[in-house]
Amino acid sequence: MISVGASVRNLSAGWMCAALLSIFSVAAQAATPTPAPERMQRILSVGGAVTEIVYALDQEQRLIGSDITSYFPAEAENMPKVGYQRSLSAEGILALRPDAVLASEEAGPPTVLKQLKGAGTTWFTVPTAQDLEGVYANIRQIGYLLGAETRAEKLITDMQAQQQQLEQEKAHDQRHARVLFVLQHSGGAPMVAGANTAADRIIRLSGAVNALQGVEGYKPMTPESLAQAQPDLILTTTLGMEQVGGVDAMRHIPGVSLTPAGRNEKIVAMDGLLLLGFGPRTVVAARQLRQTWME
Repeated sequence: MISVGASVRNLSAGWMCAALLSIFSVAAQAATPTPAPERMQRILSVGGAVTEIVYALDQEQRLIGSDITSYFPAEAENMPKVGYQRSLSAEGILALRPDAVLASEEAGPPTVLKQLKGAGTTWFTVPTAQDLEGVYANIRQIGYLLGAETRAEKLITDMQAQQQQLEQEKAHDQRHARVLFVLQHSGGAPMVAGANTAADRIIRLSGAVNALQGVEGYKPMTPESLAQAQPDLILTTTLGMEQVGGVDAMRHIPGVSLTPAGRNEKIVAMDGLLLLGFGPRTVVAARQLRQTWME
């Protein structure tokens, strides 16, 4: 669903345009019209991929603020910030007086969303894309809401051409490196990504194999898990690499030196939003990742 007026509902990635044209109020179960695009001139975006889509649709002139995960393109860093998407402040959002909020479904906490609902904030929840089809659906939905449908279709066409080129590259060279993604939080123990994670999806999109088999979600990285995974390449985010202390520090984590990636110094960092965001640059990310493990 779409959240309109004083109600908060989800934009379903599976819905088609007909569903988007039929908006229902959760609270009153009464039909409520979607605000006309020309009335939504003051947009607050929450979620890096959401903000990227707004920019890619050439609608950035409407943005009055965003959350701290919205740092691409570079100019997005200069706008007012309302905190981290999972720990938003109702006061900070209301102070910007947005006509509407476009937010990732990861936005929260629920108590803040309830406050904003009570204050009459127009809120649209954008699903977290699980694949390229989900990215295309989000582009179409945001394009519809902002009256930029033509630009949205052009962006999707461009991405699909990139996707086709990637698939041709994968068909031409069918090597499948084993890639292990390591997630490093500040002060926390490193974790490795199994199935049903954004890392797993981008690894497979690049044509590689997730080295961590038989695991759902994230699990602590141990010498045993590394020995079992035997990755050809260890992948992390730029921020994660910085937090662990750089490539040399990563190489000295127990067990890393016993893997092909450690022995061959195949430890790579990529920008987290580019790699895991599943937004307009996802095909670019997959191709960049493919190039790193094919070298």
